[in-house]
Amino acid sequence: QLVESGGGLVQTGGSLRLSCVISGGRFMSYGMAWFRQVPGKEREFVAARNWSGSETYYADSVKGRFTISRDNAKNTLYLQMTSLKPEDTAIYYCAVPAVEYYSGSYYSKDEYDYWGQGTQVTVSS
Repeated sequence: QLVESGGGLVQTGGSLRLSCVISGGRFMSYGMAWFRQVPGKEREFVAARNWSGSETYYADSVKGRFTISRDNAKNTLYLQMTSLKPEDTAIYYCAVPAVEYYSGSYYSKDEYDYWGQGTQVTVSS
C-alpha cells in the first residue's frame, strides 16, 4: 500500500515536500518513483530512485529543482520540490514495481505495478 501526502497550494518559486509511506513489502529492496498527471494528459515521469539508492533519475523539466530521497527507517519516499512553477501543477503519484531489485529504466509508467492515490500540487502564478 502506498499513501501520499504533502500536496497543497503554493506560489511560484515556493517549495513543497511530498511523502509516500509504503507498506507491505521489503522497502529496501524496491526501486521507487514519482509521476505526475494533469487531467487530459498522460501520466509523466518525474523522478526515480533505484532499489539500492545508488542511482537517481529525473525528468529534464525538474532536474536541479526536485530531489527524490527515502528514509528506510520510516518506509517513506520523499520528493522535495523547490523553485516551483505553474507548470508543475498536477496530481503527484508515487509508484513501485512488483519486482525486487528491479534493473529496468525506471522512466516508463508501464514498469510500475503499485500506485498511491495521488496528492494534488497547485502552483499559483
